[in-house]
This record gives sequence, structure tokens and C-alpha cells, in this order.
Amino acid sequence: MRRVLRTCKRLGVEAVVVYSTADRDACYLEEAAEAVCLGPAPASRSYLDRLAVIQAARQTGCSAIHPGWGFLSEDPLFAELCAQHGLTFVGPPPHVTRLMGRKVSARAAAARAGLDPIPGSDGILHSAEEARKVADAVGYPVILKADAGGGGRGMRRVDGPDEVEEAFNLASAEAEAAFASGAMYLEKFLEGGRHIEFQVLVDAYGNAIHVGERECSIQRKHQKLIEESPSPALEPAVLAAAGVRAAQAAARVGYVGAGTLECLLDDTGTLRFMEMNARLQVEHPVSELRSGLDLVELQLRVAANERLTVTQDDVKLEGSAIELRLNAENPADGFRPDPGTISRLKWPEGVRVESHIQEGYRIPPHYDSLIAKLIVHAADRPQAIAAAIQALDDLVLEGVHTTAPLLRAVLTSDAFQAGTYDVLSLPGWEG
Repeated sequence: MRRVLRTCKRLGVEAVVVYSTADRDACYLEEAAEAVCLGPAPASRSYLDRLAVIQAARQTGCSAIHPGWGFLSEDPLFAELCAQHGLTFVGPPPHVTRLMGRKVSARAAAARAGLDPIPGSDGILHSAEEARKVADAVGYPVILKADAGGGGRGMRRVDGPDEVEEAFNLASAEAEAAFASGAMYLEKFLEGGRHIEFQVLVDAYGNAIHVGERECSIQRKHQKLIEESPSPALEPAVLAAAGVRAAQAAARVGYVGAGTLECLLDDTGTLRFMEMNARLQVEHPVSELRSGLDLVELQLRVAANERLTVTQDDVKLEGSAIELRLNAENPADGFRPDPGTISRLKWPEGVRVESHIQEGYRIPPHYDSLIAKLIVHAADRPQAIAAAIQALDDLVLEGVHTTAPLLRAVLTSDAFQAGTYDVLSLPGWEG
């Protein structure tokens, strides 16, 4: 929220923020021109209440809604409601969000646009038996995924035919509970792959650029912990060509706005399309530091029906950037969330910090455990790693457990420093 407010203030745009009762003490509320309480702490009664958000925008005279990077940011129904009420949704058209928001239709659209999806099912799997036939054809191991999934939910790895039925039923039930849809599909599980994503921007006139890639292979429970750019896995010329291809593919499917195409690098060196995030992601500062661009500003200008004034030739990616996600979790206890009160806080100097917390802030138990991002930029990767380690050493945050010890262990590990890690590893961590 503070990130969007910062750009709005620089552009002279008066911004209204919405909040739940759990966030009534958040410091960013004072940075907005106006703040409106949506309702109680449960997201279903506040941040996910589409009509409450629309009402807040209308009663305060807003002309547009920036949905941030969670909750309603990829909800096509919400985008349609914005249009019906004369509000500009800062994001892609609803039909594109709907197309790319479902994994099966996104895979098909990406293939038509010239990308290479991971081998797997051509459509929704209607039964465990159907899943077994596809798995037998593509070869084990495979991974079952929820069509409407995200955040690692509704996913199960399957190593043999005797595991399919149980995994299918469990993943489908989890997906139904999380996304109100138990629809499943299947992909070949690529051992030791690298998660590489491409930041793209497309205007309403078909002009498209990419702002480089981000390596996101350091993960826990399918959720990212560290992002860096450039990726150490591929040569710069290969990454640049793949970025152009990603931007062109986004334009071909009718995308408008900022988005991310997520790929998995397989053992043959092929970048396989996984999914598209139809929004700006929390790791976008990595791309901003390398390019010098304000991606939120570009989002807002595209939403205002302006043409992109930045061409691909204008995008100059310099140095190396690393983002560390600081979560209020206990890594030594299975990443158990640890909400509580921040009793002492001092941010490291010379580091870009994106956070909504301050000393004395009580982290509510209702939402995602991400509390801050530390982003560093340096002339090359070794210097960026050193800066990231120093940032963690200088950080003072007391009152709750955080992922800081894990992040430091990974950064100082031989595998990370050599750039030889993959999505299955947490190098240096034995917690």
C-alpha cells in the first residue's frame, strides 16, 4: 500500500486507502488523503468484499482503483464491477484476467502465443483415472495442480501410479476449500528446475516491453523467499531474447498493464511457461532498481489510456538486485506464522525497504505473514549478495520470529553464491 501511495504522492494524485479493523493502526493510513474502513478483520468481510470497496471508492470521489498485489487484484468480477460503476480498474481487461487466471486456459493461450508450456494435460482432469492416464503418458514424477490455484495450495507431487488417486482427491478437496473450485490439471514435474519470471508492460495500443527477469527459485512451500536479477542460470543474451518473447506473447493475448509471465527452466535449457500473474507482484522493486523505472507509475499511465512512452531500447538493465522477503514466521518450527507486537525495530541504512510495520505495531494473525522486503542493488552479483547479508546483519527486529536467519543462511551458502540452486533446495538451511 505504501508503495502505491509513494508514487501517487509524487504524481500529485490524491489517494484513498481502505482498511479492515485489524489494520486500523497501520502507519500508511496517515499517508493517504483519506482512509475508509471496510469492515472487520476477516478478509471475506473486508478486503474481499467487492461492493464495500466499490462503495468506498464512490463515496470518496475516486476515479480509479489500484488493487495492490493480493485479494481482488486478479478478480475479473471485481474489474467488471469497477467498469459498471464508472471506475477505472488498474489492471488488465476482465476477460484477459479470467483467461490467464485459470491455469488450464492460460496454458492454452500461452501456447497459441508462441510460448512452451510444461508438458501435461490439455485440459481439466475429471477423475483420478483420467489423471493416471495422462501421468502414464508424460512420465513420472508429475504434479497435480488446482486450475484456480495459487500460493502452493491444491498441489500434490506424484511419483508413481499408485499415488495418483489419493493425491488427486486431497489436492482437489484442498482446492475446493481454498478457491471454491476443485478442478485439477497435471504437469510433468521437472526435477531441479529454476523458477524464472519476466516482468512485462503492455498498453491498450499493443505496445509491449519487458523489464528483465527475476530468478525466484529460493522458495518454501512453493512460496518465494528470495528474488534476484539477473538470473545466474542463463546468459544475458538468452534472457533478453526470452523477455522480448514474453512481452510479445502478453500483447498477443490482449493483455494490458503490468504483469508477470512465470517460467520453469528445465534440464534441457528450455524455459517452460507455467502461469501469468495478471498484476504487479511484490518483487517488482527488483526490476525497478535495475531499470530505474517506476512500474506503478507506468501502471497508472497505461490505466489512464496513455501509450507507453518507454520502448524496449529505452530499458537499460544495470547491475544486480536482490530482494529478501521478511516474514513473521519461525523457520525452525516448520515456518509457523508468528504474529505479535514489534517491540524494537531499526531498518538497515542504504537499503530499499518496503514495509507497513513500525515499532509497536501488532502484526494481526488474519493475513499473509509477509511484513517487509529488503531490496539491494549493486554493480554485480557478489557485491549485491554482500549488501544483502550486511542488510540482515544491520536489521534490528524484535518481538516476533522472522525468516531473517534462514535468509542469511541461504545467502552465505556455497550453492547460492555459486548460483547453482534450484526450486527444490534451500541451500545452507537445516532448520
